[in-house]
Amino acid sequence: MSLQVQQGEFVSLIGSSGSGKSTLFKLLAGLHEPTVGTIDIADVPQGQRLGRVAYMPQKDLLLSWRTVMENCMLPAELAPGRQDKDKLRADIIAGLARFGLSGYEQAYPDELSGGMRQRVALLRTLLTGGQLMLLDEPFGALDALTKRQMHRWLLELWEGFGQTVLFITHDIEEALLLSDRIILLTPGGKASSCGR
Repeated sequence: MSLQVQQGEFVSLIGSSGSGKSTLFKLLAGLHEPTVGTIDIADVPQGQRLGRVAYMPQKDLLLSWRTVMENCMLPAELAPGRQDKDKLRADIIAGLARFGLSGYEQAYPDELSGGMRQRVALLRTLLTGGQLMLLDEPFGALDALTKRQMHRWLLELWEGFGQTVLFITHDIEEALLLSDRIILLTPGGKASSCGR
């Protein structure tokens, strides 16, 4: 497979189960290394993707025993020395305000709605600081109304931060709404692309 994404582009990947979408994300995030070929990401040294690419899997993966603030601090704890913790706390408070979550810093995940949990998980993903953000069906478990609100919110966020986004979805309507370009993956690693 050969795939090129431009900086600041929002690209959706669609395809049937087993076509390799999630595997591709794990490779891009550095959770797996390719057995053949190379992955080149601007400003990320070869073989050093882990912790430098923002990755949000399907489930929010918030730690139930940690508050919203503590969950958002996790990227800094996993990559010590890469971020000033006082600045990060200030960024988290500002991010929570921007994401409509002011006052929830000390709340635990089970005190939040599904949409609120997804916003916290997305904020935590943004705080990794990577210019490439991988979102693996982040809104798949949400009801239709909450999903539409999250779409608007994600587009506003993307326009404000200017990050490159790769977005996995099974929802063609969602892909058309959000993306600059859509890539269709088929079993066997073939990809075809279409843009606006």
